[in-house]
Amino acid sequence: MDKKHIGQHISKQFNEELEDIRHKVLTMGGLVEQQLEMAMKAFKLGDIDLAEQIIQNDEQINELELIIDKECMQILALRQPAAFDLRLLISCIKMIPELERIGDKATRVAHMTVQLFNNDTGKRDDYYEVQHLSELVILMLHDSLDAFARMSLDGILAITEQEKVVNREYSAIVRQLITQMFEDPRNITRSLDVLTVSKALERVADMSCNVCEYVTYMILGEDVRHISHEEFVAVVSGRKGKE
Repeated sequence: MDKKHIGQHISKQFNEELEDIRHKVLTMGGLVEQQLEMAMKAFKLGDIDLAEQIIQNDEQINELELIIDKECMQILALRQPAAFDLRLLISCIKMIPELERIGDKATRVAHMTVQLFNNDTGKRDDYYEVQHLSELVILMLHDSLDAFARMSLDGILAITEQEKVVNREYSAIVRQLITQMFEDPRNITRSLDVLTVSKALERVADMSCNVCEYVTYMILGEDVRHISHEEFVAVVSGRKGKE
């Protein structure tokens, strides 16, 4: 789509307002992605300073959510947009709470890192179970934000299909952790830490798919929430050529 629907208005100011909204959403998305990457790095390395930086940065994400929401509401009230412009604004309004929640998940991991390793009392651990899972989830988040940036459905199906891989890996981690706890009660604390982080990552994958749903609605005008993956594939495959 490449922004072809933006910049077609008589009012130059309206065009700039819409583009400014997109830019702010992408800025928020970039911050959230960075927060998640840093949180996983801090958790794996036991880096307290990095974890505390992540916690402090969360306020910036919260402020951006409020700013974007307010500006979207102002445009809706003053410009009374229609068609693609209306779908763009609605998608942004729905997308930013998802991004804020992803930021919260990163902050949760950072808080856990501080709790585990503060004053150097925690035992260093590479937490190998979550390494591959985190790579998959961060890539899903990146690609979903990239789809919004390009205003394109290319790659959307691959992102949502990846959720199945994440769910399988998460389930495998849970089974592995349960086995470890049964075999040796001394593993319980560590296993619960890994389980908490793994669950946070699994939820980020869900939220990344939600972003894909809002991008689909923005482009096609189809509400694809609460439908099966097969139905979602049919909608995107059947209509993608009409972008």
